[in-house]
Amino acid sequence: MKNKTIRTLLAIALATSFGLSAAACMQTASADTGTAVTTANAQIQTTEEMKSSTGGEHVITADGETAEYSNVSVTKTGDSSKNDEADFYGDNAAIFATNGATLTLSNMVITTNGTHANAVFSYGKGTTVNVSNSAIETTGNCSGGIMTTGGGTMNATDLTVHTTGNSSAAIRSDRGGGTVTVTGGTYSTDGTGSPAIYSTADITVNNASLTSTASEGVVIEGKNSVTLNNVTLKADHNVLNSKNSTNYNGVMIYQSMSGDADVGTASFTMKDGSFINANGDVFFVNNTVANIALENVSISNKDANGVFLRAAAAGWGTDGSNGGKVNLTLTNQNVYGDIVVDKVSGLNMYMASGSIFEGALNADNAGQVYVQIEKGSTWTLTGDSYVTSLTCEAGSIKLNGYKLYVNGKEYVEGTASEGEALVFKTESSASSSAQPGGNGNGAPDGQPPELPNGEKPSGNPPDGNGGPGGDGSAPPAKPDENSN
Repeated sequence: MKNKTIRTLLAIALATSFGLSAAACMQTASADTGTAVTTANAQIQTTEEMKSSTGGEHVITADGETAEYSNVSVTKTGDSSKNDEADFYGDNAAIFATNGATLTLSNMVITTNGTHANAVFSYGKGTTVNVSNSAIETTGNCSGGIMTTGGGTMNATDLTVHTTGNSSAAIRSDRGGGTVTVTGGTYSTDGTGSPAIYSTADITVNNASLTSTASEGVVIEGKNSVTLNNVTLKADHNVLNSKNSTNYNGVMIYQSMSGDADVGTASFTMKDGSFINANGDVFFVNNTVANIALENVSISNKDANGVFLRAAAAGWGTDGSNGGKVNLTLTNQNVYGDIVVDKVSGLNMYMASGSIFEGALNADNAGQVYVQIEKGSTWTLTGDSYVTSLTCEAGSIKLNGYKLYVNGKEYVEGTASEGEALVFKTESSASSSAQPGGNGNGAPDGQPPELPNGEKPSGNPPDGNGGPGGDGSAPPAKPDENSN
């Protein structure tokens, strides 16, 4: 085991004669005795303690080297006076890896209590942090559990992460993003503006539990992604964190134009597992193009007034071009609840492999919408609905006493239809030109994803103005995380 500290740090050998609960351990981290925290798979026994109480310092640093630590209790107090340095580059983090380091952590108990005191931080391309079988608790504002920026890599296995401060996501990223892979464990947040995941990176979570008690469950900013495989997601967004936010939601996908995330197509993918939304809408997309793919997920919205998906303008971007442009793909998926698309937004909805949708779609006849229903899938209306274009088999739609209008013409139940998908463009605030790149589905930015049969639909942009934009002024505040 290698132990490295910065400046004046205290390293004390601890006995391992008794264990404490997670809460008690965090409250008594400075005691000269052993500690134990129960995680999903194991009980952590620490044999050494390392501390720092100086603002801006790290307890453990790996700088361009390979280092390993295990069975260590790490305690970090003290605030950072350099907000951007902390959020982007790791100032004041308890554990920090940079300059191509490979840092391996196991059986750790990590506690921070300070502003901008992230627990475990991976910064820069070529830097990798592997952390497993550990417990993390942060109590200050802007203090994430595991944090990745600048193209770093974070691999987390069987962690128990709990944050209580504002703007303190359990799985957190910021400018420059990176790659984060999480397997197993529990990740929970209690603070305002503290989703379980805040993504300006490519984040994959497998077989884990995610819970937020005051914020969205997941937020994706810009051209980044979140993939959830067999995950339990619980979100209770009940406090708005920005004047630009007007709705509560479980998953928010947007572009703030702050410069923290590239303009481009965002991606949210969830397969198996469950998603319980306690308040507001299940999904909200604003000022970006987004691909949302759901397969065999149990989704429950406890808010009777909330909708399943809202694609709409909010306080980010340029008025008139800051709606949500969504490619929604349902595979063996049941969806219950209305879908709202405002006048500057658009939706392509693909239903495959026996999917079910029960709800009204674009009831205000505001946005442009394409729906494709594969044989074996069904849409049952719960209110009058309006679409721009429709592809379906003869028996795919049940009007249920309501009316469906396709490009202004009333649809006759029991008839087949053939239409074309919408094509969405993403634009930068500076040049208003289409952005190069990919969306994770093998298609250029903004193009509809491949259909289940491998075909690529064609069509026209929903409103002729492309995607999100900006006016070149200072970016508005974000709904979560930092306001810079």
